[in-house]
Amino acid sequence: MKEYYDLRAPYYDDWWIGAARDRPGWAEEIEDAMATVASLPAARTLDIACGTGYLTQHLPGEVVGLDQSASMLAEARRRLPEGEFVPGDALSLPFSDGSFERIFTSYFYCHLVEDERVRFLAEARRVAPELVVLGSRHGSGEAAERWEDRPLKDGSRWPVFKRVFDPDALAAELDGDVLHAGRWFVVVRSA
Repeated sequence: MKEYYDLRAPYYDDWWIGAARDRPGWAEEIEDAMATVASLPAARTLDIACGTGYLTQHLPGEVVGLDQSASMLAEARRRLPEGEFVPGDALSLPFSDGSFERIFTSYFYCHLVEDERVRFLAEARRVAPELVVLGSRHGSGEAAERWEDRPLKDGSRWPVFKRVFDPDALAAELDGDVLHAGRWFVVVRSA
């Protein structure tokens, strides 16, 4: 996955912006989801798999971005030159117990198979008492879990595991509360 995201980093944000062409209400819902994220109380937050910093910039409080992709971190540093960004593995976080007040992650939890989810949740709870997950909402007729064949602009193709979420089921899985449940996105907070 690291190589996939290294290659995709220069145009990763095109997905956030470009999807509005094919999905009515997409742009408005992005605004709603970002407003949900921005309305969280300020906290020392670790943004895991921060990518380009597209959502990192909306997190309130002191924020550290972590990603395994050097290319994604370079994009995040361009977006937020005053931000703190560190390379690291989300399944073995390079921080001591209780280093943060909140873990935030978007579009990372959805790529974890079951044993990775268990490891990630243990690491997240070790490092912070609160977890906020943003992901894709399950749509009618689509498989909740699947392997996708994703093409990149260089012509390469990558198998990527993807989960989409029912808001209440994700809240139950994380023992949390639904903060946002739109047509495209779900945000769940667990504390």
